[in-house]
Amino acid sequence: MSAPNSEPTTHSGEHITTADFSLTINGQTYDLQGIDTRTSLLDLCRNTLALTGSKKGCDHGQCGACTMLVNGVRVNSCLTFAVMHAGDEITTIEGIAPPNDLDDDSAPAKLAPIQQAFLDHDAFQCGYCTSGQICSATALLNELRENTPSYVSVNLAQPLPDDLGEAIDQHALRREIRERMSGNLCRCSAYPNIVRAIEQAFAIELDALKPTDLTDNQSTTEADI
Repeated sequence: MSAPNSEPTTHSGEHITTADFSLTINGQTYDLQGIDTRTSLLDLCRNTLALTGSKKGCDHGQCGACTMLVNGVRVNSCLTFAVMHAGDEITTIEGIAPPNDLDDDSAPAKLAPIQQAFLDHDAFQCGYCTSGQICSATALLNELRENTPSYVSVNLAQPLPDDLGEAIDQHALRREIRERMSGNLCRCSAYPNIVRAIEQAFAIELDALKPTDLTDNQSTTEADI
């Protein structure tokens, strides 16, 4: 990253500090020049790079609609400066799905398991928060896979049972999901279906639960979730 400069000014004559730097987003490197160092990662992606999947909801870090992954960890991109992330691996909703075969235009679009699960369980209504929900859920799955505890984990060393295929505690799993997704708001209140979608993706991605385990639990009442 080059040294910042203060040549541009605002209408009021205030000097603006800019910088030249590179960002790696969804596996692609972007060389950026003359970027206002106050620019948030969200605004840069949306307004400069046309990566508009991440949404601006509250712009105060309270709703989660802008969630992106930085080095696999979720962040509120409206609260972090883009210039801070030179050298980091950034993933937006556009990078969650596996890449399509560019040589076959007729091939159907590929979806990540979590994206398919959101479709299967109708885990959205207006869809404005969905990109942030899916990015956050992707990080959640990584946390569970790596046994990263949460505030509600009873066993900090092993949040979920070792023998997931035989003795998964659905209530413990749902408790973990609800806690870990608490930073993502859905004003349409699609929360029950979001929980079910993440349960499905958890089962598929870890290849740990029998197919009938989640199917048998689909009749669970809304109150249980």
